[in-house]
Amino acid sequence: MSKFIIKGGKKLAGEIQVAGSKNAVLPAMAACLLTDEPCRLTNVPMIDDMKVMAEIMRDLGAKVEIGDHEILIEAKELKHADLKPELVGKFRGSVLLVGPLLARMKKVSMPLPGGDKIGARSIDPHISAMKALGAEVKMGEVIEFAAPELTGTKIVLEESSVTGTENTIMAASLASGKTTIKMAAMEPHAQFLGQILNQMGAKVSGIGSPSLEIEGTKKLRGFNIAIIPDDNEAASFITLAAATQSHIKVTKLNPDNLEDFLLKLSKMKVQFRIGEDYVEVLEPREAYIATKIQGGLYPKMNSDFIPPIAVLATQASGVSIMNEWMYENRLAYAAELMKMGAHIEAMDSHNVEITGPTQLMGAKMTSYDLRMGMTLVIAALVAAGESEIENIEHIDRGYENLETRLTNIGAEIERV
Repeated sequence: MSKFIIKGGKKLAGEIQVAGSKNAVLPAMAACLLTDEPCRLTNVPMIDDMKVMAEIMRDLGAKVEIGDHEILIEAKELKHADLKPELVGKFRGSVLLVGPLLARMKKVSMPLPGGDKIGARSIDPHISAMKALGAEVKMGEVIEFAAPELTGTKIVLEESSVTGTENTIMAASLASGKTTIKMAAMEPHAQFLGQILNQMGAKVSGIGSPSLEIEGTKKLRGFNIAIIPDDNEAASFITLAAATQSHIKVTKLNPDNLEDFLLKLSKMKVQFRIGEDYVEVLEPREAYIATKIQGGLYPKMNSDFIPPIAVLATQASGVSIMNEWMYENRLAYAAELMKMGAHIEAMDSHNVEITGPTQLMGAKMTSYDLRMGMTLVIAALVAAGESEIENIEHIDRGYENLETRLTNIGAEIERV
């Protein structure tokens, strides 16, 4: 296993570009299974989760060619619809293959998907939606879905699940009749999938609202589209710049998707300028101040944005509250930050209090999930002295070539 060695405590400077979205590329790849025509994706992030998804799709019989931030996929002939446990167990995004395979192959089987251990992440919304469309579902160590025909209907999701919404609109696009989805997720990458399906010839309306309508069609065509910017990566880099009190321009992002996040930073007295496709973080003119950080359903701030802001909170004056409203195991970063001298008190499984400002000191830490890994990298760059971060394979799942990109803005970071 690899680890990062980071020497922190210095200001950084320069420009860093945001890559294509991890959470957009996976459903876009899954959508390629809905057609027998070639599909082309550009601005693709070269991350481990994308590569695992490609491996799963090749096993199903699809042709997948990965180039320079580009993927060509042709699923003209699929051999089977049984997802391999050893591949599905690597990441949760594999659940996105259920809807397309059920629509195209009339059946699909899969074990429970893997992914970050950040709390209960039920796939019940997916199962309920597939049942509503006419599938029979057999539960066991392997979940089996079967549907000779999918029929449009009204579906009220149990929760505004992003992947649940994405799976449902993909399955409904080849169902007979009209499907209405209530409590649909509105996140940018869910909207992006709706746009892809419409480019394929589907009829998805209500995109960007919690109520979607899909008129099913018998055949979909291929598509050519660029993956949208990764909002999680954008928020991480902006937070990194603020926490290290550096002048950094974060480019190739969509500021409209970050409005609540930027509002929270503004309340903490972070100085920045917003452009059409960038956020330029400036060195602070006054001390950062504590506040309450809470996410929610889009357009509220994404839960993934919150762990890195905890590092910023250690540099702010007063008591900040980090509220993790969704996942009960996502506060594990607190124990690692405490190794560095952070003053953190757990209030319950969803809330911590962080008192600052605090001089963080280098330490040996372990990452247990993707967003925690990036949080520890930011903390190490803030801290005085040298830090070691183990289990950085979690970071590779969602951040492309991170150490090179950070080195280019002055970070001292080495993979060993």
